[in-house]
Amino acid sequence: MSTTDQVRSAIQTAEDGERLSRLIVELQSSGVRINTEFERRPGGAGPSDAGMIWVEGQPLTVPVDAEFVAGTPFSLEAEDTGFGIYRDGTRVASAAPADRPRYYDMSTADGTPYWQIALMHLDSLASTVLQTCAYWGNDDQCHFCGIGVSLDSGNTVKVKRPEHLAEVAVAAKELDGAVDVTLTTGSTYGKDRGALYVGKCGKAVIEASGLPVEVQFEPPEDLTVIDKVADMGINSLGIHVETFDPAVLARIAPPKARTGIERYFEAWEYAVKRFGEGQVTTYVILGMGEDPELIVEGCKRAADIGVYPFIVPLRPVPGSLMSDVTPPSAEYTDRIARQVAPYLIERGLTADKVQAGCARCQACSPLGAIEQSLQLEASGRKLIPVTEAS
Repeated sequence: MSTTDQVRSAIQTAEDGERLSRLIVELQSSGVRINTEFERRPGGAGPSDAGMIWVEGQPLTVPVDAEFVAGTPFSLEAEDTGFGIYRDGTRVASAAPADRPRYYDMSTADGTPYWQIALMHLDSLASTVLQTCAYWGNDDQCHFCGIGVSLDSGNTVKVKRPEHLAEVAVAAKELDGAVDVTLTTGSTYGKDRGALYVGKCGKAVIEASGLPVEVQFEPPEDLTVIDKVADMGINSLGIHVETFDPAVLARIAPPKARTGIERYFEAWEYAVKRFGEGQVTTYVILGMGEDPELIVEGCKRAADIGVYPFIVPLRPVPGSLMSDVTPPSAEYTDRIARQVAPYLIERGLTADKVQAGCARCQACSPLGAIEQSLQLEASGRKLIPVTEAS
């Protein structure tokens, strides 16, 4: 291939990447109407009431059942061979809906269905190991959370046992191609906030399946708990502040506000020393009334100490205290993400380097697609010959 052909190919690839990244932001904001048979994620904690789709090979979770989806211009349509995403009747991308995982038809020896223990999120296995939280049902309840909704629905069990999670992980890997595992937990009243139990579960999963695992928990009172979790062989760690706007944090997550944003930074710095740069992540939810400047500033500060800020648009959970809130506009999410993504690339903290967890998967965030788009654009610029002016 000639240099000219290489340049043309690189430009086209970069343009395609840019179009896809912008489409992903729009789909995550407005959702998709489903006009074909489709495997849905039921309501509750996690990417609730979501459709799980591969769009042009990019993993994506999108709202499909929320009331606001009725007004979306996007639909998923079956085609002669495969599926497509359509905007107002015009095809804009190829799509591949996630199939029902085969391991969902299996049960443990005591009769617990595997799908009540852990769910597949495209190519990632995920579970809330303690489906209760010290903050649920009282004045401390986080407004965006649906952990109790999941439990009340009967779609899960209250406590997942390490040996059961390990058993399910092996099946998910062998039957459905799971590539990593994400384990989170409701917070406990204990000083470790549930970290040691979720770490114990992660260790069992790693030993049985060999899959990389991210565990997620609140900052423990004693930061040496993080050492104990790291010593269990856990690959990645999520400690989620949710927002860098202190006023919003106080309103939507009172216990996190009492912990304080500075304490999160202390915990992250400690964790990065054990897990390494890019292997410690935090959720940053957009669309809760935050000051955008504080969000961008906080994300960059987190990146400076090696923490990956996982930006996601609000996904309202039916039954939560924010069930009536609509996601932020695509323009708003895109504007913030495009201020953060170049900074992450500059710091070498891109999603493709995260070993496990939500930031590895990227299905709920636009960041990974934007990072790829910017990197493709940069590669194209490098191929364009530079000539001196005469």
